[in-house]
Amino acid sequence: MLDDAAGFSTLHVSRHPAVLHKLALLRAQGTEPKKFRELVREISWLVGYEALADAHLRPIEVSTPLEPTVGAKLADRIGLIPILRAGLGMVDAMLELMPTAQVWHLGLFRDERTLRPVEYYNRLPDTASVDLCLILDPMLATGGSATAAIEVLKDWGASRIKLINLICAPEGVRAVAKAHPDVAIHSAALDRQLDERGYIMPGLGDAGDRQFGTGLG
Repeated sequence: MLDDAAGFSTLHVSRHPAVLHKLALLRAQGTEPKKFRELVREISWLVGYEALADAHLRPIEVSTPLEPTVGAKLADRIGLIPILRAGLGMVDAMLELMPTAQVWHLGLFRDERTLRPVEYYNRLPDTASVDLCLILDPMLATGGSATAAIEVLKDWGASRIKLINLICAPEGVRAVAKAHPDVAIHSAALDRQLDERGYIMPGLGDAGDRQFGTGLG
């Protein structure tokens, strides 16, 4: 695992002790699906919390038991876009942070021969209705799915987009940064490299399989 963002200006890697502790448990081969899902949710909450540090606010008046005061309310309309299927495990955590967020789904799978994304499901409304889109996907490997998802959202009319990942590979970060230098990437870790199959090393295996108890992980 690399200790920093390795010169990627769009990448923000969390160094929070709670994130690092939970990430080690998430990686462990012996972590069963139930615990794995819990860790995905917990790490997503922490990384998402950091990613929203620059969200826009508007002032509101609040009446305390003693006197009125000025408070703040989230001004951004936020859309959550989990990439099926692994991104589904990140949604509940983000809804805890932003209960009013809208949730849409994109289905993209990686062609194992070409390692390129193939879109098979898209439930976005006709026109963009949010100010900030958060793409949720545990793993940023080759960057193909992320780049495709960003292109779909930009064509749809989204102007502010962020990626929320748990683990990134340098190859994926580089691909997204080259294609979309305006999109920030927030992650719990930047790992070493991809293997010959396009899996992140050391990574954690297949995030979808490990969440849902399918395959060998």
